[in-house]
Amino acid sequence: MFVGVFDRSIDDNGRLGLPAPFRGELGDRCYATLDPQGCITLRTVAVFEAEANDVIEAVKSGTATARQRRSVATQTVSVSVDKQGRLTLDEKAREFAGLTGGDQAVIVGNLNSIEVWRPSRYETIEVEDLHATNPRVWQD
Repeated sequence: MFVGVFDRSIDDNGRLGLPAPFRGELGDRCYATLDPQGCITLRTVAVFEAEANDVIEAVKSGTATARQRRSVATQTVSVSVDKQGRLTLDEKAREFAGLTGGDQAVIVGNLNSIEVWRPSRYETIEVEDLHATNPRVWQD
């Protein structure tokens, strides 16, 4: 399980250091997907392949379209994690997520996946999430 929020920097080569608690779980390879919310979602090989198989079966059963299957495949790349626990985000992914070399990134654990956000985008989504449900206000 991936939990917690971490601030990291991206070097000029697009390398991003993963938080220590995430390194063992992620392994030496993962899948990076351009998420429609505007972040990059990282999944373990096992999680991504299970989700991809679900999409394949949904297309076969007619509950999803070939376009949806293609979207998953074309918006995802396999990424290696080096011995220092860093992965390299390609230029397309960095541009999509609004991340450039030398910038900060927010790494968010989302239980079975990891999200990599531009800090300003994460602040926006965090506020939207907070207001999506009425928070309890304690009167004591």
